[in-house]
Amino acid sequence: MAAEKKTSEAQIWRATVLTLFPEMFPGPLGVSLAGKALASRLWALEARDIRDSATDRHRSVDDTPAGGGPGMVLRADVLAAAIDAADGALDSQKDRPKDRPRLLMSPRGRPLTQSRVAELAAGPGPMIVCGRFEGIDQRVIEARGLEEVSLGDYVLSGGEIAALALIDACVRLLPGVMGKLDSGADESFSDGLLEYPQYTRPQEFEGRPIPEILLSGDHARVAAWRQAEAEALTKARRPDLWAARQVQTRPVQTRLGQTRPAQTRPRQKRPKNTTEG
Repeated sequence: MAAEKKTSEAQIWRATVLTLFPEMFPGPLGVSLAGKALASRLWALEARDIRDSATDRHRSVDDTPAGGGPGMVLRADVLAAAIDAADGALDSQKDRPKDRPRLLMSPRGRPLTQSRVAELAAGPGPMIVCGRFEGIDQRVIEARGLEEVSLGDYVLSGGEIAALALIDACVRLLPGVMGKLDSGADESFSDGLLEYPQYTRPQEFEGRPIPEILLSGDHARVAAWRQAEAEALTKARRPDLWAARQVQTRPVQTRLGQTRPAQTRPRQKRPKNTTEG
């Protein structure tokens, strides 16, 4: 039993966050689905203070930008030491995976998509670096192989809020977190479309009834209505997703001159160094 428990502890999905404000965690991740799963040890969270790797008595972590300019930049040596210390802590745990992703929340990173979230959720869990100030020294990004990830084309005060969002998106996909297995499959971006409108009681609200077809009991008609609504919403609100879907579903010419539908892979929203985000 002890050996089984040790193995399960080693294999648990774990997020390690490097931040100047560890007190921000778990924050909202400590409530609702993520919080219940955290309490049940379906996943684990470690927030590590970057300042613990500073070497001077003032615990300095930043300095002025090379070449001049406003603000301050997180130092490469301090952040690299923090990353190495976090890696060392994991390596000290027997059977812990050593190939976990190293992410940097940054507005200049690749947009986070649902497919990337699914990949991260299927892995051992990421190490996430939260930037601050004007950003972090480029040399540590290169030296430690940080993957820059963005939530969108906007800038936050730091990467912590972005990290919270990324972790939440991953945790909800972990086995046992959501009550119904289909909950994560039938929603926005799961098949390259925005989700169709949802309705519930009362049957009429301020003169607005639930669409009659949803009350018909005809599952095929309901499914067709939902598909049509999802396509219409995507076309109107996210022409980029719609265009990508059209390319993916375009018939493919075979060697014999016949056509077959293209295989459709899920497409997701395309959310965009100061720090996040």
